[in-house]
Amino acid sequence: MDKLSIAGLLLALAAVFGGSTLKGSGAAALVSPAAFVIVIAGTIAAILVQTPGPTFRRALRMVRWVFRPPVLDWEDEIDAVVHWARRARQHGLLGLEPDLAGVVDPFTRRGLQMLVDGVEPAQIRAALDVELDTLEGRDAAAARVFEGMGTYAPTMGIIGAVMGLMAVMQNLADPDKLGAGIAAAFVATVYGIGLANLLFLPMAAKLKATIAGQSRARELMIEGLVAIADGEHPSSIHNRLQGFRVQR
Repeated sequence: MDKLSIAGLLLALAAVFGGSTLKGSGAAALVSPAAFVIVIAGTIAAILVQTPGPTFRRALRMVRWVFRPPVLDWEDEIDAVVHWARRARQHGLLGLEPDLAGVVDPFTRRGLQMLVDGVEPAQIRAALDVELDTLEGRDAAAARVFEGMGTYAPTMGIIGAVMGLMAVMQNLADPDKLGAGIAAAFVATVYGIGLANLLFLPMAAKLKATIAGQSRARELMIEGLVAIADGEHPSSIHNRLQGFRVQR
């Protein structure tokens, strides 16, 4: 669980509602079902028009990464590659076949299978590079869904504010309703700008960082598998892959 994401979300809510209370308008002033429907439904409608179905579904599945990102244990990855290098040195590439069943990640398993099959190092690198680009492009497109929502939400907030002001203009004959009506109209703007800058855009940035980390881990695996195919010494492979470690 990513505690920073949870803390950031809670702090954002506290900042908005606490700020509204300190300004004297009160937290209740931010509650507007009509504004919420306009901003949320409008933003979702816009992103649905923009986004292909598979990309949108992928974006929904990736939301959990904001609060529970995939765990990347660099030491375990390096140790696995070095273990395979030692095993291949002792028993040959076919000796790696029993290890295939224990590999969960499809990308790694495909690379290890090519290694067992005796595919040339250059071909292994080429095939895995193509798959890496495809996976990275797919996930980056999904992350851009939230970037798009961060772009559309403020505009929908303005639309909601204008619609609210239109309703206020219809009640100009009743001055007692003008103040509350104008305040309610601008709640939609708060929703749009707040959701964009406190939720959607930070989510997109967090997902992009996670995607970059996954791509780096896959690059590590490509380098390791190709080095094994080239017959490099396990110690040399270990030293090379140490450069991929994330400093904590």
